[in-house]
Amino acid sequence: MKFIDEANIHVKAGNGGSGIVSFRREKYIPMGGPDGGDGGDGGSVYVIGSVDLNTLSDFRHTRRFVAKNGARGQGKNCTGAKGDDVVIEVPLGTVITIQDSGEQVTDVADNSKEPILIARGGFHGLGNTRYKSSTNRAPRQSTPGSEGEAFDLKLELRVLADVGLLGMPNAGKSTFIRSVSAAKPKVADYPFTTLHPNLGVVSVAKHRSFVIADIPGLIEGAAEGVGLGIQFLKHLQRTRLLLHIVDLQPPDSEDSPVESARKILNELLKYDESLYHKSRWLVLNKLDLLDQEQQQQICDEIIAQLEWQGPVYRISAINRQGVDQLCHDIMELIEADAEKLDEADEPV
Repeated sequence: MKFIDEANIHVKAGNGGSGIVSFRREKYIPMGGPDGGDGGDGGSVYVIGSVDLNTLSDFRHTRRFVAKNGARGQGKNCTGAKGDDVVIEVPLGTVITIQDSGEQVTDVADNSKEPILIARGGFHGLGNTRYKSSTNRAPRQSTPGSEGEAFDLKLELRVLADVGLLGMPNAGKSTFIRSVSAAKPKVADYPFTTLHPNLGVVSVAKHRSFVIADIPGLIEGAAEGVGLGIQFLKHLQRTRLLLHIVDLQPPDSEDSPVESARKILNELLKYDESLYHKSRWLVLNKLDLLDQEQQQQICDEIIAQLEWQGPVYRISAINRQGVDQLCHDIMELIEADAEKLDEADEPV
């Protein structure tokens, strides 16, 4: 299935049904009085997160979602039927905004199974029975139902992952995710083999696992649309940790590892300052291409020239050298963060 992470849709809630003017007419009961019923409420439009969806491709074909109108009231004080609601299933991690203003409507970030209201149905109109009083025993007024809300909405999918991978094309991100999970992204010796985000579940031990996201590689000028641009960086905004993977021995025609790393950081800063300041670990990949002396020398040079202050890991994704330790440390970080959240939620 083609990966689609953006879609535009139109939603329209149902109008409320009109109330009516009606009077009781039965044999032997003169002056029966008003009995006009209220209309029914219009149907509303809801969204709900689904774990079975991982793309917005369904919305390429279905773009309009219209709920039913409420039914008109009836005599004998019969209320009109409520319009049927519409429930739209979207992947977890979908952010919904109004197209014109950019105002966020909701963020479908969990699978609580509780539908989220995005367009409220119109209120029902009132029948003439509602206007009966001691001074107005034969009211001849009723009200129409109100219109339901209508919006042009933008759906934007941001995958839910604990860890995100950053790096230049062919830095070894896809090889890394293949080595630590069951995900099977394409791997080849040319740039941009990864064309859309890939998710993998990394199992460290029984009941201890985390989700990792691999996005297409960035190059200089990505913020201006060069290469695949920065359209997939949004998928890293929910992650707790970024792994900046650097190729220790890029092809001769490419930049040095330090220059490549700096270009990635510049593109991050151009895109989103909060993403730039997110917790980030440096992962120096492809140790298998260097001998012991080169490994130490090149790694030390990269760390010194970048003035890197955070954690550094030296790995070879293709033969899993150093990979297990990296995954273990990631798991400990995630569990420590979870404990802090639990403590913060405890009542004082």
